[in-house]
Amino acid sequence: MYFLDFYKKLNLLPNLLFVEKSYNYIVYSFISGTTNFTVKNKQEMLKTLVDEVINNYKTVPKDIGFGYTDELTDSWESFLLNEIIEINKLLKPHLAGDEYNFVLNVLENLKNQDTEREKYLLHGDCGVHNFIYNDGELRGVIDPTPVIGYPLYDLIYAFCSSPNDLTKETIDSAVSHLVIKGKKNTSTLYDEVIIGLYLRLGACIKHHPYDFEKYLNAWYFWKKLSKTVQL
Repeated sequence: MYFLDFYKKLNLLPNLLFVEKSYNYIVYSFISGTTNFTVKNKQEMLKTLVDEVINNYKTVPKDIGFGYTDELTDSWESFLLNEIIEINKLLKPHLAGDEYNFVLNVLENLKNQDTEREKYLLHGDCGVHNFIYNDGELRGVIDPTPVIGYPLYDLIYAFCSSPNDLTKETIDSAVSHLVIKGKKNTSTLYDEVIIGLYLRLGACIKHHPYDFEKYLNAWYFWKKLSKTVQL
């Protein structure tokens, strides 16, 4: 509710029409199209998402914590760590423990980046399952689960939310359109992709296990790439 009200001027978001007084449900405007992911050009879809939504995100006060707005933590790394720990419970039967340790080391590396970045109100569940398409183009973004954090999180979430085109070229193209970049280099960008992809591996097991093999191939590609750029 708060997210839709906060960003009520963004064309890709539905209009908030009604909020039940106990917050059990909300009603928002209908967006014509389908939620079936049929986009052939992922780079163009991500560019639209960046231009129309993510580049318009607004900052929040510095004294607010990080993570889900109803369960804030004291740091961005703490939020990501909690997510990784939960996902590891799903992945234990499917991945060796070395993969878990690897992603924990990647998260540790991210702690050294600029801690003075401004924080923003994010969609938080910014994946293809919450996108509306019409004629193969992105026409709407629905069902937010608001998160306080950094805009790149929503972009990587969207990038990882489908198993097609999980390539360096696709994410590099999307990030090139991001206005709110922060002080980042290639190494930290790819580290954040590694974390996003690990979280998606767990979501895949839970919601669409038939895609797991494709995600696993992408995981090993990005793991190798991450090690390469850290040399």
